Amino acid sequence: MVKKQHWQPAYIGLGSNLDDPETQVRGALESLRGLSCTQLVAVSGLYQTPPMGPQDQPDYVNAVAGLLTQQPPEELLLSLQSLERSLGRVRSEGDRWGPRVIDLDILVYGKVQQSSPGLSLPHPGILERNFVLFPLCDIAPSLLVPGQGVVIELANRLEGKALQRIAA
Repeated sequence: MVKKQHWQPAYIGLGSNLDDPETQVRGALESLRGLSCTQLVAVSGLYQTPPMGPQDQPDYVNAVAGLLTQQPPEELLLSLQSLERSLGRVRSEGDRWGPRVIDLDILVYGKVQQSSPGLSLPHPGILERNFVLFPLCDIAPSLLVPGQGVVIELANRLEGKALQRIAA
């Protein structure tokens, strides 16, 4: 008999800057509803932001989704990567900061703190990314990011001027 994992909260960052980014993010949000052993429970507004990497690419549309999941973190990551592929993402060397059809990142998974080659939790860039923290404030302002602090306090340390809310 397989033992079911307890439900865990997980927060997923979504981003796109190709092929009608707003439509890509909305489609990915809808696709999250289909993940096994997972429930989509909260969705932030959509935000437009300039790219983090090379500036010769279109602006991004970003959002954050709140999930309850019984998938362990590594399994959830594999599910998200499979979802990315199904939505048209092709990973290649050197695309870390490049344009993409869709990007899905686990930002926070319960109280888990881990660092491994394939998955670090909480997401290592969360503290510097207004396009993560401001949408996260929409759905979980009092969330304690393990080892980092409370979302609203972390967001208050960042500037939001390059960030534009484009949809609820």
